[in-house]
Amino acid sequence: MMLTPDLVALTIRDVRDDGPEPGWTPLCEAELDKLVRGIESEAGDDPLFIFAYGSLIWNPEFEPASRERATVHGWHRSFSLKIERWRATSDQPGLMMVLERGGQCDGIVFELSAGRRREDLRALVAREIKYREVMEMIRWLPVRTKAGIRKALTFWASTKRVGLTRPLPAEQASSLIARACGQGGSCAEYLHNTIVDLRAEGIHDRNLWRMQALVAEEIAALHSSRSCPSAERR
Repeated sequence: MMLTPDLVALTIRDVRDDGPEPGWTPLCEAELDKLVRGIESEAGDDPLFIFAYGSLIWNPEFEPASRERATVHGWHRSFSLKIERWRATSDQPGLMMVLERGGQCDGIVFELSAGRRREDLRALVAREIKYREVMEMIRWLPVRTKAGIRKALTFWASTKRVGLTRPLPAEQASSLIARACGQGGSCAEYLHNTIVDLRAEGIHDRNLWRMQALVAEEIAALHSSRSCPSAERR
């Protein structure tokens, strides 16, 4: 992998917390509870499964009752949500990974523990859905596993009606990913961690593989030019 830990380290900066994402309205506790109740109602008495395709794989923050490989058809990973907080700033926006229509996506499906279902679900929704404007970025998707088809909840599945995402040419996306860093770390770090964990699960995503190479080249070129300010004058 070209996007090495040394290159990722070059993208990390000490960035202060500048508050909520600009233009978005934080959810209040009552809205969060209503959202969680709606999901529980839709799940009914069935086990509640979560489909993870990014950071939830390597940092779910809950102890699942079970986990297994899964594939979603008709969706693929894409760095297409522009962000100005967490792993980016308003001065240097970045991109967050979401699911966009088309292709297929291999990931992990987790089953929430029955004894902690409400507690874990609420914590998970609070982590993923912090703003009113993104409440519709939650979807139930049919996921294929060795045990058969399961209905699983996933976060940040883009829809045209919501209109929050915009896929960019790979070169433009890699430039943003290579430069963005916020209080939560850098976009390049997020890309690197995701690929490392996918590989540990035996999953290869060719789009991410191409992106990491472009981001690595961008970081190397950016820091090479900074370390040789007189290069253009020679």
